[in-house]
Amino acid sequence: MNAPALSEQKVLTGKRRWIALAFLSLGVAMIILDATVVNVAIPSMIKDLNLTTNDAEWINAAYSLTFASLLILSGRLADRFGRKLLFIIGIIIFVGASVLVAISDSSIHLIAARALQGVGAAMILPASLSVINAVFVGKSRAIAFAVWGATIGGMAALGPLVGGWLTTYASWHWAFLINLPIGIIVLIGVLLAVPETRDLLGRKGVDLPGTLLSTFGLLGIVFALIEGQRYGWLISTAPFKAGPLTWDTGRLSLVFISGVLGVIALLALILVETRRAAAGKIVILDLRLFRIRSFAAGNGVAVVVSLGEFGLLFTLPLFLQAVRGYNALETGVILLALAIGSFFASGAGAPISQRVGPVRVLQLGMLLEVIGILGLGFVISPEITGWGLAPWLFLYGMGVGFATAQLTGVVLSEVPVADSGQASAVQSTSRQVGAAIGTAILGTTLLIGLGSAVTSQLEARGIPTAQAQEVSQAVASSAGQAIPGLASAPGGDVLVEGASAGFAQATKLVSWVAGFFVLLGLLTSLLLPKNTARVLSEGYAPPKS
Repeated sequence: MNAPALSEQKVLTGKRRWIALAFLSLGVAMIILDATVVNVAIPSMIKDLNLTTNDAEWINAAYSLTFASLLILSGRLADRFGRKLLFIIGIIIFVGASVLVAISDSSIHLIAARALQGVGAAMILPASLSVINAVFVGKSRAIAFAVWGATIGGMAALGPLVGGWLTTYASWHWAFLINLPIGIIVLIGVLLAVPETRDLLGRKGVDLPGTLLSTFGLLGIVFALIEGQRYGWLISTAPFKAGPLTWDTGRLSLVFISGVLGVIALLALILVETRRAAAGKIVILDLRLFRIRSFAAGNGVAVVVSLGEFGLLFTLPLFLQAVRGYNALETGVILLALAIGSFFASGAGAPISQRVGPVRVLQLGMLLEVIGILGLGFVISPEITGWGLAPWLFLYGMGVGFATAQLTGVVLSEVPVADSGQASAVQSTSRQVGAAIGTAILGTTLLIGLGSAVTSQLEARGIPTAQAQEVSQAVASSAGQAIPGLASAPGGDVLVEGASAGFAQATKLVSWVAGFFVLLGLLTSLLLPKNTARVLSEGYAPPKS
């Protein structure tokens, strides 16, 4: 394991430290706000830019991919070159990318800008933690980390409301342009109030091979999961064009090739990281940490649970706006039930954990998540109201609150203090990997479900098969946003009714698949040691993202 590095500390006192914390927390709030805003804004983006369902998946997946791939590397760069410096660079990149998202006029530009946002976010999050750790000591450090964590929770709750309000009463563009004034305020505040710190004796160098292999490995797998339905899983069923590259039908699918290359890259990552660690070189992923039972099983739980959590939050707003006709603000209000449940459980989790242990609270949380998600699957229908969804969303939110609050502590409970920084970064990365893959899997599940469900529902209402398939294709490719427009076609009422019923049926399928992933996470948690005890050092507090 890596030896601890001596960290340059510039302890702040008096009001200045809390002013510094306010601006650091505001920077973190901006990226959390953006991550939650996008789900309620996506339906409007689809209609405005004529995006496909695959494009919508990439809007989330591109962000999570770059975030996950660069999180560990960014933490190391911050320690070496300066935490304040990397935080500022991250803010500049994130704000600039937000403006590019807002002015995007095509799916390519939009997805590229979202990927760039992920780069900035990957710099902001670890740098903010490192700065707090370096400039606060004692009880004030604990308070600072509590404020940092509360900021994440608060913005996760406010995000859908803010995004919904801006999208409804201004446009989806302003849901991203709001980052410009916030970013300027953060930049000025950090420049004036936050001192520069870095590791004085830290080991030099970065793990470029590991970073590239992990990035391309994840990209290959996510591309295969998202694009398989469009281009064919094994044999190419549609021509693929990207610049000078053309891949015709009838050949071995690029989707299959991409998936295989992604797996090979991740296997190569394991080999490369093992050899680099044995040679005493810097690694982004110290595989020896996975010999620790709680760390290995806990990260497995983080990935699998995130598959269900993030994928469901991608598909549910699509259903609410396409089928139920809610606007973005109304969608945000409905999702507030989830946030309220999470807040309630986060506060109740600590005292319960002291009595029964963090693993039991984690398992209780995942059990509540499973019940909430499966409940959503059973009650979703074209006629369901927000009030009908709210109890299940509240229960699901309680599960998220219980599980998230305990998971980081469980994962790090047996990790040596010297390795806690890298270990916490791996845990955060695991959640982002789960987010990217979960969006891809559940987005593809939605597409497959729509293809069969809409067609069968329309045929059951007397629509000819050819027309039913044509409508089904339009609904699937637009993530349901074509449904309201069907009302103006001949027999429009029947078309809307059948398409809505099919979309509800596909959303049920997504809920059940999401519930399966969280249930798998619950079963994985049985591998965790029962007597897991949290180990905290004065110089460390875990992130909650």
